[in-house]
Amino acid sequence: MANSRPKVLLTRRLPEHAIEKLEAHVELEMNPDDRIMTKAEILEGVKNKDGLLCLLTDKIDKEVIAAAPDLKVIANYAVGFNNIDIAAAHRKNIVVTNTPDVLTDTSADLAFTLILMTGRRVLEAGNYLRAGDWKGWGPLQFLGTDISGATLGIIGMGRIGTAVTKRARGFDMDVVYWNRTRFSVREEKQLGLKYLKFNDVLHRADFLSIHLAYNEETHHLIDEAALQKMKQSAFLINTSRGAIIDEAALVAALKNNKIAGAGLDVFEEEPIITPGLLSLKNVVLLPHIASASTNTREKMAMMAVDDLLAVLQGGKAVNEVLI
Repeated sequence: MANSRPKVLLTRRLPEHAIEKLEAHVELEMNPDDRIMTKAEILEGVKNKDGLLCLLTDKIDKEVIAAAPDLKVIANYAVGFNNIDIAAAHRKNIVVTNTPDVLTDTSADLAFTLILMTGRRVLEAGNYLRAGDWKGWGPLQFLGTDISGATLGIIGMGRIGTAVTKRARGFDMDVVYWNRTRFSVREEKQLGLKYLKFNDVLHRADFLSIHLAYNEETHHLIDEAALQKMKQSAFLINTSRGAIIDEAALVAALKNNKIAGAGLDVFEEEPIITPGLLSLKNVVLLPHIASASTNTREKMAMMAVDDLLAVLQGGKAVNEVLI
């Protein structure tokens, strides 16, 4: 009978194939609006649910988990999972899943796009033209920074950092990196990497790209002191998590010409933008689109749905978060 099927709350609409697969196997309650659900709406929605498919923008804390005594699985439509109280879920024997690996190349493409856009002042120049201010070519118009031959510093050499490195090689960039765990000499040679201490990467980089998971240790890792160690001509790129950067300190550094510019796809308090950022011409700001290709978003959706259904059907999730 239809009513015997597991009950699932979906907090925001996903690509259609994922919706169709869910509706074929569960009794689905879905957020009807294209917006983030409020905490009150989630609390009400999970009360009698067996499964929850949520987004990184949904805060699934211990209060939400306590409101769902029948919950068996939380499938997070994201690689990160800092929006979920994993410990509280595990205490209730709730399986938590995420969507790793699938968005590596798409995210790396976007990170390198920001390197190009900031260094070559692409957005600034385009806006100048669209405003009707361009009166013709000039030798000193929108002079930028060469990408080819520049030094790329990567903080966090996981899958995405490694993928960005491969793209940088096509531009003959010198890549230096810091990671909590250093690669083997063989891996460094294969990728054309040079390992440096954290502060030394800050000193050396013409472009500094952040590729770290967010946690207590990485909160405001790039703070005023870190920004002071960067070159005045350097650009800061962030496609990981907003709160890794102290954005107030970044605004001050940009206003005072302590660094040349920044490219940000993520923010501390999304969708709120730190005061001062929007008015700066030397910043490229994007609305969290690193994984926003049709193919990648569909793969993420199906991965989340498949793991959710696997648990609800008595099986094991492929991408269970085990911490």
